[in-house]
Amino acid sequence: MSGGAMFRRVTGVRTGYHPEEVDDFFTHARTVYEQGPAGALSSKDVRTVAFDLVRHGYSTTAVDAALDRLEAAFVARARADFIAERGRQAWLEHLAEQARTLYGRLTRADGERFDAPKGRQAGYLASDVDALCHRLVAYFDSNAPLAAQDVRSAVFARKKGSGAYAEAPVDAFLERAVDVLLAAE
Repeated sequence: MSGGAMFRRVTGVRTGYHPEEVDDFFTHARTVYEQGPAGALSSKDVRTVAFDLVRHGYSTTAVDAALDRLEAAFVARARADFIAERGRQAWLEHLAEQARTLYGRLTRADGERFDAPKGRQAGYLASDVDALCHRLVAYFDSNAPLAAQDVRSAVFARKKGSGAYAEAPVDAFLERAVDVLLAAE
């Protein structure tokens, strides 16, 4: 993008996302979305992109909001491509299978859904993670309101020892939950 910035820059001594990295990523994403081959960039790629923080960088809040919209656009594109190729019924079956896989973990007892951290490593407080899992169960059981953003923005206290879950399996599970929620939205 020549001729101007994509986002507002932060002022003072505050840090924001590195402007050139953000501009390059959004330019690439736009090109892939409009012309690129399917699968060249996925919603997960958008969700997990990381930018360096620099003084006078782009506002993290504005960039994060734009990334959320871009992620939703790539999810919608993947859904439309899948439906065009295999049909709506196949899409619903695919989504249901993903939800059943997640639900299998959700129905485990509180404190037993994920492995504990190894050794002296800290993990997520199990009761915090279990509370979010209860919300996911309510969503799947009774279609209680829950948006992908609710899962994406979840914050868990950290704890060592018993009463904690290892971070990696929780993060991987929540990524899959976000994918299902976005696909269902």
